[in-house]
Amino acid sequence: MKKTVSVAPMMDCTDKHELFFLSLISKNVHLYTEMIVANAIIKGNKEKLLSFKKISNPVTLQIGGSDPKDLAEACKIAEDYGYKGINLNLGCPSRKVQKNKFGACLMKEPNLVAECINSMCNATKLPISAKTRIGYDDIEDYENLYNFIYILRSTGIKTFIIHARKAMLGKFTPKQNLNIPPLKYDYVYKLKKDFPNEEIIINGGITAVDQIKPHLEKTDGVMIGRASYDNPFMLSKVDELFFNQPINNKKKVEILNEYLDYVTVMKARGYDLSRMLKHLFGLSKGDTHARAFRRKVHQSILDGDIVKSREQLVELL
Repeated sequence: MKKTVSVAPMMDCTDKHELFFLSLISKNVHLYTEMIVANAIIKGNKEKLLSFKKISNPVTLQIGGSDPKDLAEACKIAEDYGYKGINLNLGCPSRKVQKNKFGACLMKEPNLVAECINSMCNATKLPISAKTRIGYDDIEDYENLYNFIYILRSTGIKTFIIHARKAMLGKFTPKQNLNIPPLKYDYVYKLKKDFPNEEIIINGGITAVDQIKPHLEKTDGVMIGRASYDNPFMLSKVDELFFNQPINNKKKVEILNEYLDYVTVMKARGYDLSRMLKHLFGLSKGDTHARAFRRKVHQSILDGDIVKSREQLVELL
């Protein structure tokens, strides 16, 4: 089974602009959109929600929902936008998501989840995957996780992304849920042993490229989350190390200029400048002028203009 390295779906982070930005750094890392609610896809501006600039990277759409009919319809709509797959969110612990019966709370209802996935599989030719946690609240024994995956596997899906922490529903903020529940990588390793024919991808607490290889020895893939947003240039090593491709020799300033060309075009089409520019904050991480660069990006957002500050940004990087 081919090993994968991917960037996690992150709300308010991995939008269409971030996908293009990351594609300038690695041409092979698998990218996931932020969660888009099935009902929004059905009733909203489909072009704005689903379209993205075509890139060499595989891109998977993550969907939130718990109504089998809505999820099926959303999958049908998404088929024509160039995605390589569709992922069902079973891991988000936020109160807002729970209120709408999405995310990690669905781990309590495995049969409903199986019905949803069956409906999605029947609606599209795109491969369906699930992203989940190892448990929730006081339910964190391996047997429960095994049974959950066993039920979902019966639908025919082959790919499971496991965030190796449980979700604390209603007790912690989403940020706390990314840090406080302890990581239990051994649960994910054991899943791979128990489900050798399924693709098991590990997620959670992976903050550096040199942490990837040990996980790949025990699973089929590694998904990097927040660290790839805070320090996107870390992905520049991924193509050479894990995809047998030439190293990306692009300097940060080249990536900046290519992205700002994109931003200029998209701003003219009516896309929000602040949403696009905020993805640049992490590009300077570790650099001498990192703080000054971030301040200049922030000032460009406040000014609503990139033209007059572009030269200064280039000089600071």
